[in-house]
Amino acid sequence: MTKHWFITGVSTGLGKHLAELALRQGDKVAATFREQSQADAFSQVAGDNGLGLLADVTNEAQVKAAVAAAIAHLGHLDVVVNNAGYGSLGPIEEIDDAEVQRQFDSNVFGPLRVIRAVLPHLRERKSGHILNVTSLGGLTTFPSTGIYHGSKFALEGIGESLAQQVGPLGIHVTNVEPSSFRTDWAGRSATYTPVQIADYEPTVGKAQAAAQANSGRQPGDPDRAAQAMFDLVRMENPPLHLPLGKRAVQQSLEKFTAIKAEIEQYAHIGNGADFPDAS
Repeated sequence: MTKHWFITGVSTGLGKHLAELALRQGDKVAATFREQSQADAFSQVAGDNGLGLLADVTNEAQVKAAVAAAIAHLGHLDVVVNNAGYGSLGPIEEIDDAEVQRQFDSNVFGPLRVIRAVLPHLRERKSGHILNVTSLGGLTTFPSTGIYHGSKFALEGIGESLAQQVGPLGIHVTNVEPSSFRTDWAGRSATYTPVQIADYEPTVGKAQAAAQANSGRQPGDPDRAAQAMFDLVRMENPPLHLPLGKRAVQQSLEKFTAIKAEIEQYAHIGNGADFPDAS
């Protein structure tokens, strides 16, 4: 069963692996890039089965034009993958406002622009599947990525609510939550704000150094992640959440087990905050 894909951020990482797999399997792919030369190269390789498009997700006009061109070229869209984004690492106190805004523009408002651009088409067809590539960092947290977590937690919430809104219309939503995969995420795709305040060196500084040292040696296989997403959109009843990688599965379970235990421990305080006669 052939699928028509719209995938953002295909120049590197999971987006690149997914687009290449979908093409090899006979699907049709519209892929976005931030450089016209990359888009042209993709179109040449894809031939009749694909189209490379210039679209920075921080540019609303480019996003709308890319979605329109993809629909015109492919006829319709079945799967929309919000993959474009990056990681900003550093102390929350030291990352400046401009970088925070850039992180949220890419990781939150970018996917929102794509979602808003594709929903009229998906609603008209009463079908489709939106994949938001969030992160294990959208479910749990680490010392060096506080601002990144903020952006991914936001996208998680948007995806969950969106699923409730469009599910009755025949449209699926899945938040895909990868752990550490062997891509450029922690390398040239990341932004590092150096630790200047000594108090943060044992936490943020240590975690930053570990991320950089582990870049290129992550346990996650991008090809296997791509295969998982390829299979996901062919499920009759796909999940709302899909942690990818053993670390993502394990640490997600640990996080929500700990939250459950904490809520239960202090439920007597929370329950006591209602009016006495409230049902």
